[in-house]
Amino acid sequence: MLKLVGVRFKPERKMYEFDPGDIQLKRGDHVICDTERGLGFGTVVMFQNKYTVTPNREIKKIIRIADENDLKQQQYSLELENAAFQYCLECIKELDLKMNLFLVEGNFDCSKLTFFFTADGRVDFRELVKMMVRNFRTKIEMRQVSVRNQTKMWGGIGRCGREICCASCINRFDPVSIRMAKEQNLSLNPTKISGLCGRLMCCLVYEYETYRELKKSFPLCGKMVQTRNGPARIIRLNVICNRVAVRYESGTELEISLDEIKEMKKNPDDSKTKENP
Repeated sequence: MLKLVGVRFKPERKMYEFDPGDIQLKRGDHVICDTERGLGFGTVVMFQNKYTVTPNREIKKIIRIADENDLKQQQYSLELENAAFQYCLECIKELDLKMNLFLVEGNFDCSKLTFFFTADGRVDFRELVKMMVRNFRTKIEMRQVSVRNQTKMWGGIGRCGREICCASCINRFDPVSIRMAKEQNLSLNPTKISGLCGRLMCCLVYEYETYRELKKSFPLCGKMVQTRNGPARIIRLNVICNRVAVRYESGTELEISLDEIKEMKKNPDDSKTKENP
């Protein structure tokens, strides 16, 4: 039986699962973990469910509880990241590069510094890398990411009042289109369907297929239907509540249950065009 704990390496970042082995831990403990990038300094934030069988993925291990020397090393690493960020901004300005630097991350042992930035196109940062290497004497990596990935790395609170999905639960970005908003009868106002990144909200994907499936039992907007109050035309669909909004010839609008309507057969004479005398 495998017991896992959740560890975060940055307060606003995604939680990762680790195997603590025989190490006794509690929430808030600082730990040194074996990661793909080498040793990492993280904080225990959650105890996960126990697995009766080994998960079909590699589970990294927690090496030890962080001691005083590890805390000092982590503090030095954070100070180095801040210094590298400020120095890189100065160099970008000096070289007049069209790039937006937003984050610098260093390994726990400071053997590598990774600079994250966004840009409208490709950027020739070879001279910038040379300047970073000369100043910090360590391995340098420049990584260009999309604005969605920038928001994922920064984190934040969405309009729903919860932590944004990309930073909390999404592992990959699925394509999002304006059609998904239309299918769910959402306002097409960009300020209402766009996330912190300025792109369409990722959560538009969640209920899209459900709406498509439910709408199969609904008549199309514009169809004439028969109701208990007489014939009317469908003007809106309320898929979740299983209701439709109709407009009568008098101009009155009413929302009624889907069960209360019956589609009217099209009159063949309506499709004939009258010839002018």
